[in-house]
Amino acid sequence: MPDFFETMQRSYVDVPVGANDYIEVQPFLEATESLTKLFDSMGAAFGPVKSDLLGNIAKIRTRYTENPAKNATLQELVITERAEGKKTATEGLLWLKRGLEFTSKGLRRNLDDKNEELNVSFNKAYEATLSKHHSFMVRPVFALAMKACPYRKDFYARLGTDEAKVYADMEKWLSSLERIVGTLNTFYTQGGYEKL
Repeated sequence: MPDFFETMQRSYVDVPVGANDYIEVQPFLEATESLTKLFDSMGAAFGPVKSDLLGNIAKIRTRYTENPAKNATLQELVITERAEGKKTATEGLLWLKRGLEFTSKGLRRNLDDKNEELNVSFNKAYEATLSKHHSFMVRPVFALAMKACPYRKDFYARLGTDEAKVYADMEKWLSSLERIVGTLNTFYTQGGYEKL
């Protein structure tokens, strides 16, 4: 039986990153939609996290479909939107990259420390990433999701029956996701897009 990473529509491993580290929009969105299915393995409490990611994907896709040639990469999409005095997709990508950074940091902690439970990994990731951007109204929603994380052994069992293969596939996928998040963080910081 294939593991979770083999059933994805697209993996971050297969997202083209071209000249100047520009990331193609359509493959990135497909890989990110595939990632949201990972939250199904984490329980209903992660519904708001998944919903938030999908909402931001929709904002980016709307902008992309208006002019695919002009918005072929994430960076071009932000630059062209900013030139028009708009910011819907730029904000969507900002929040999407923050959500992806939270996810990647939680999974990285958990993958690297085989004794750490998911709730600990994701709590630490939340503190390091999203908590500083969330209001006191939003933080409890995420706190609830962290408490509701499945046990580590149950989560990995849902991803596939061959644990060693799941770990190996996750490592490749996660490394590619981390590279993309790092590229987007650099772009947003250098371009001043963090302050919208």
